[in-house]
Amino acid sequence: MSKVIYRRRKSVRPAPHPEEPTYGPLTSQELQLAVRNHSMPLEVLREDVTPPGLHYVLTHFDIPHVDTAAWHVRIGGAVERAMELGLAALKRDPAISVPVTLECAGNGRSLLRPRPLSQPWTLEGVGTAVWTGVPLAYLLGQAGIDPEATEVVFTGLDEGIQGGVRHHYARSLPIAEALRADVVLAYKMNGADLPPQHGYPLRLVVPGWYGMASVKWLQSIQVVASPFQGFQQSVAYRYQHTAEDAGTPVTRIRVRSLMVPPGIPDFFTRRRHLPRGPVLLRGRAWSGEGPVTGVEVGIDGHWAPAQLDKPAGPFAWRGWSLPWVADPGDHELVCRARDATGAIQPLEQHWNYQGMGNNVAQCVRVTVE
Repeated sequence: MSKVIYRRRKSVRPAPHPEEPTYGPLTSQELQLAVRNHSMPLEVLREDVTPPGLHYVLTHFDIPHVDTAAWHVRIGGAVERAMELGLAALKRDPAISVPVTLECAGNGRSLLRPRPLSQPWTLEGVGTAVWTGVPLAYLLGQAGIDPEATEVVFTGLDEGIQGGVRHHYARSLPIAEALRADVVLAYKMNGADLPPQHGYPLRLVVPGWYGMASVKWLQSIQVVASPFQGFQQSVAYRYQHTAEDAGTPVTRIRVRSLMVPPGIPDFFTRRRHLPRGPVLLRGRAWSGEGPVTGVEVGIDGHWAPAQLDKPAGPFAWRGWSLPWVADPGDHELVCRARDATGAIQPLEQHWNYQGMGNNVAQCVRVTVE
């Protein structure tokens, strides 16, 4: 990867993180974020649905303590009828269950050089769950959207300081996205109440978008007639070339595939070891832009198409497999997916200032004994 030159921000516009990208070792701040949040172990890719305790978690601030008896979500702004709904009322409304693969927009950040300073994901900031709740479009229909409305703003109970700005975590969606039939206000995950870390008692789930759009611990839904300029929308979660670049917003998930690492790991290096002979390489692939149409597996630079399983839904990952006869020695296994738009995972990652949307092809090094 070519060296990236970046410039220090000169304006007073807040930065998502106080420090510039670095070529140095992990900082104490990054390690602190890493122990608060957690990734999905790659061996869990064997499962169609990720158990809640193994699904990735990114929490910007603290996990709020919620008194369910007193909690309600407010729907207001540019609507005909403002509403306040508690959990019992929401559970009486029509419900849907949607299998969705969620991925953190910063997945793969720690692999970039220089490394943007934030949650230091490698490749495992992902998971797939079945989310059950009320279609957002149903409640917006009940409220009645004013003709001049352009966006819907979702605000969580979680509050903190980022980039020197104190705020509740909040994001918006364009009206057209908010009215999609599969966008859900979820109160269940895999058939059970949401765990606290996943947004109890109610969260938004936006299929196909990176996880930052799926606001947790919802307290309000506001329909607005002008673009939302909150910190998490206008400063964080942007594709930027330099610190001064205003960038473009992060939205849908870029095509990606991951492999279940074969064999057994070395404890410290995680390098894989396996016996010679037949091996079935397996993994999952997904994209928020369109259906996954193919996965290739490279074995020491020689590529072969994998067999695709039937997907569980339009926004859930798709299983793939490829048989391999492993010969003794050291080998390099790479997987990359493509989707219906023609997009394919890069073999080298394009750098960006916040470390967003990294979908470089995974490489697994193995020793066959």
